[in-house]
Amino acid sequence: MTIKLFEPFTIKNMTVKNRIVMSPMCMYTSINEDGNVQDWHEIHYASRAAGQVGLIIVEATAVTPQGRISPRDLGIWDDEHIDGLAKLVTKVKANGAAIGIQLAHAGRKANLDGEIIAPSALPFDSSMKTPIEMSVEEIQATITAFKHAAIRTKQSGFDMIELHGAHGYLINEFLSPITNKRTDVYGGSQENRYRFLREIIDEVKSVWDGPLFVRISATDYIEEGLKIDDYIVIGQWMKEQGVDLIDVSSGAVAPAKISAYPGYQVPFAERIKKEVGIATGAVGLITTGIQAEEILQNERADLIFIARALLRDPYWPRTAAQELRYDLDAPEQYKRGWIIR
Repeated sequence: MTIKLFEPFTIKNMTVKNRIVMSPMCMYTSINEDGNVQDWHEIHYASRAAGQVGLIIVEATAVTPQGRISPRDLGIWDDEHIDGLAKLVTKVKANGAAIGIQLAHAGRKANLDGEIIAPSALPFDSSMKTPIEMSVEEIQATITAFKHAAIRTKQSGFDMIELHGAHGYLINEFLSPITNKRTDVYGGSQENRYRFLREIIDEVKSVWDGPLFVRISATDYIEEGLKIDDYIVIGQWMKEQGVDLIDVSSGAVAPAKISAYPGYQVPFAERIKKEVGIATGAVGLITTGIQAEEILQNERADLIFIARALLRDPYWPRTAAQELRYDLDAPEQYKRGWIIR
């Protein structure tokens, strides 16, 4: 039987050597609140490339200073960020991986000094700041910021872009009726609530011709919130706009009780893949090669996004290969220690 986890995968003009993706995870490591890449980022990402991850997606990177999750987030709101990002790209590619970046705006979940913005003036919870409701002008400026970030992504040499439309950040806030109480063209109906993301996709695609992923939260886990059926419709809209893959996560737009267990989000990825007819990525408590291979063999998703397991083990692909009895090639420098006989 062919081991699908280690088969190449081509999406648009990008081919990755296997189906293992390093999921974007914030490192909160930039200093001086300038959003610049540090030595840590280069070591962190390049080590996973040496560990034989096929595609590495750099953590949520803010398209505006106001859009950072924390003061120590990476940024891509200024041309001064390009040099550091380009060096990071070079190091990752030199170690055999493709590399993408997640473009993000934190919205009401920004933990910063000063005003924060959101579709509606509703705080995440009682411990967090109440955001300012965005004017139409601020909405348009933010859409333009995503476009400019895509231009800088191209200039930095990245292979793909992911838009962060999940986990209660700004795009997700526009999509969900829990967080979007607007009465203008950006609120109300599901189609109006999608308008912000629609316009971001259009603007990004006007300057970017590489693969475009969107991360979603496939359910809000709240009765009055979005559910998987809603995302089947949203997924169809994204497909029509030319999105190449949907990275399927869930939750975090508002406080909710979530029962998490191994593979708990995979059924969402499977439904979107089969009902929308678009490539999907599965993520969430996927920790073993056997588990990942089951998802791929049964065509439940196309890529496997690994998060915390890659924090624990930078060489998780090797661990997975051993579980699956697959002879995974090693970096030349590691060959004498790669295989245990």
